[in-house]
Amino acid sequence: MFELWGFQISWKELLDIGLVAVVYFYVILLVRGTRAAAVIWGLMLLLLVYYLSDVFGLYTLNWLLTNFLGSIFLVIIVLFQRDIRKGLAQMGAGRLWSKKDYNLEVLDEICSAMDSMARQKIGALLVVQKNVPLGDIIEKGVEINGRVSKQLLINIFWPDTPLHDGAVVVNSDKIVAASCILPLAQVSTRQSSIGTRHRAALGISEETDAVAIVVSEERGTISVAIGGKLTTSLDIVRLKRVLKNVFT
Repeated sequence: MFELWGFQISWKELLDIGLVAVVYFYVILLVRGTRAAAVIWGLMLLLLVYYLSDVFGLYTLNWLLTNFLGSIFLVIIVLFQRDIRKGLAQMGAGRLWSKKDYNLEVLDEICSAMDSMARQKIGALLVVQKNVPLGDIIEKGVEINGRVSKQLLINIFWPDTPLHDGAVVVNSDKIVAASCILPLAQVSTRQSSIGTRHRAALGISEETDAVAIVVSEERGTISVAIGGKLTTSLDIVRLKRVLKNVFT
């Protein structure tokens, strides 16, 4: 036991407070900028209403909220099942304390290939793996295991070639697999105009920490999906900046 600001505190209590603080910190990191953050604010508002209903004697409202909040852990699991799964996968893969680096030459080859295909309006979908393994996605595709190069990427996505449909997965300096099938994201009515490639890019970025790059064959534009958010109309300079910020 020792005294801190007039309070008697043991080292176990300090350790307990520190661990809880770390857990809250990483939870905030995981939900920051996601839809889960908005749901958390909604739950906090609900807790405030519950407290006020008790203070002002609103017994019916308080009874309803008491029964609802009694199963709050089940509600949280239902609401955040995808975020919980993604967060646990990222923690297990070391995302919270490490950052996977990519060689600048590899990123330049990817950017040059995407820019060339955008100019020629060749549709493409490329997934760059970070810390969360994509083994279940890769095993459904066609194994390549070739070194990343502009020429190889363009050849894979060239129209009417056997592997041009689906996604290419890149890990480190290797094109691991092609013609991979990705999960499709659920989009709102406002986003209903986006194509299947963009929905697949959003889907894989929602479920993992991978970065998905899309080239639209209709518009000849480049888009990037990170963390369930889609950034569109990128040129080669902005694409390089985004990838270097994420991977170097």
